[in-house]
Amino acid sequence: MFIAAALTTDVRHALAARFDQIAIPGRRVEPANWHVTLRFIGEVDEDIVDRLRFSLDQFDLGDRFRIRWGSLGAFPRAAKATVLWLGLRRGAVELAALESAVDSAVVSAGVTGEERPFRPHLTVSRIRPPQDVTGLVETVDPGEVSMPVERLLLMESHLGRGGVRYEQVDSFELG
Repeated sequence: MFIAAALTTDVRHALAARFDQIAIPGRRVEPANWHVTLRFIGEVDEDIVDRLRFSLDQFDLGDRFRIRWGSLGAFPRAAKATVLWLGLRRGAVELAALESAVDSAVVSAGVTGEERPFRPHLTVSRIRPPQDVTGLVETVDPGEVSMPVERLLLMESHLGRGGVRYEQVDSFELG
């Protein structure tokens, strides 16, 4: 399970159209699966899911805001990339505040706190074996694509033959 910020349909189409014009290495993430993960939870039982729902519903997650997509980046680094991602040009501070509120709600529900630092991004592709994507990262501009962050999704991952499939378990509107 994980908690994510939902992308709008218009943004999915705009970014997909832009990335269709670029030779993206690796296995591209399907636009239908794009999201901004705020908190990975892992496997939990139904009791924890109920507590997560209650906690996310009770916590003040903050107001709606806008983000603007920025440049490409890579994990662990561009010279030896295993993940190609899209970062933010605007809204990172607001997204970090939302992530902090979400983490507090998750801890309140009885799930261990997150120890890794939050790095807001949209995963574009997974690259195996690692490749040097320095040129791509330095030259590709996604354009002026922005979107509102209006709701959070509690999601469940299902792994299968056709790859990963995400199921929305619940949603939570921002103020």
